[in-house]
Amino acid sequence: MDLLRFITAGSVDDGKSTLIGRLLYDSKSILIDQLEAIEKQSKNKEDGEIDLALLTDGLRAEREQGITIDVAYKYFSTPSRKFIIADAPGHIQYTRNMVTGASNSDLIIILVDARSGVVEQTRRHSIIASLLGLPHVVVAINKMDLVEYSQDVYNNIVIDYANMAKSLGLKEVTYIPISALKGDNIVEKAATTPWYEGEALLSILEKVQVQQDIDLEHARFPVQYVIRPQTEELHDYRGYAGKLHSGIYKKGDAVTVLPSGVTSTITAIELNGKEVEEAFAPQSVILHLADDVDISRGDVIVKSNDQPNVAQELEVLLCWMDTKPLAAGKKYLLQLNSTVVKSVVKELQYKVDVNTLEQHASPEQAVLNDIVKATIKVARPVAFDAYKKLRTSGGAILIDETSHVTVGACMIQ
Repeated sequence: MDLLRFITAGSVDDGKSTLIGRLLYDSKSILIDQLEAIEKQSKNKEDGEIDLALLTDGLRAEREQGITIDVAYKYFSTPSRKFIIADAPGHIQYTRNMVTGASNSDLIIILVDARSGVVEQTRRHSIIASLLGLPHVVVAINKMDLVEYSQDVYNNIVIDYANMAKSLGLKEVTYIPISALKGDNIVEKAATTPWYEGEALLSILEKVQVQQDIDLEHARFPVQYVIRPQTEELHDYRGYAGKLHSGIYKKGDAVTVLPSGVTSTITAIELNGKEVEEAFAPQSVILHLADDVDISRGDVIVKSNDQPNVAQELEVLLCWMDTKPLAAGKKYLLQLNSTVVKSVVKELQYKVDVNTLEQHASPEQAVLNDIVKATIKVARPVAFDAYKKLRTSGGAILIDETSHVTVGACMIQ
């Protein structure tokens, strides 16, 4: 089975916790002891109902105690697919948390309260989805039971959101009317919305094509480990191990090692201990080259006829995640896949207003949750692609040299 990672986003009390609880409950992914515990705590027990939001209330309680939680993950599966839900808080002061959860997601579910329609928080979450280049967006118009399942209310929200999605460049957007509390259109289509011609939410999540989001055109192989057993039987063995982030590699392909620019040819590909003629993303393999090339962890093996950018100066869109402000001239470690290199922030060009996308030029500093356009200089050349072209080789992080805490998430332009 393949895996779908998705994140849920919504304003306070839009029903995000109830939606996650409903997916877990109706897909029978709750352990019996968990179910018994929430049945005892349920506020709605007098009505014979259980409060599904309690499945994520432990997380909420920890936030209220002031404990910092970046992202909480929930896991469930159906006979056709496995799922990981990234549950990030939606408040504006938790922008960094949402960026963290969304950066590894294939899809985002944006909840809209049918009574309120598209609000500022909806726009902000949509802007973050646009900045991160999330390939699939599901707009779940929740609490339809409170507007008497009105088709007009639903249609007006769809029109409003579609106009915003067009301006933000969101391409694959799916709309669905739901009631997380009642379970309408969550796992099965509901009779309450006979005018809705689409599928239930779980069916959408099961069928969305994730494999097509894997780029098989641009071959990128960051080396994680150089294998040299140096035993009697494997005296001359030298293999380069790692995960194919994108593309297809075949025996005999002409390749270039970056950033050095040295060229060679693939003589063998090992997958699961056996030699194969070709391998493709996202497989983990060992490559063997014809020439005895000086390659180390962090180097990238690419096809010679399709190479990424190599530079020492990077233009990045940066989400700042540290309580200490960011200012020009500060030094950090920059990690891009398996490459770790010293860097300095040369310039802060502008700050992005995550509510309007307005750009405020030349900020003196960036504070927690700010998104800024910055210029970063690295100590030695690195190989990269633009984030919008290839997320796997266009995303990087900044790390504090002293504490080794991740302080910034970068989308290379």
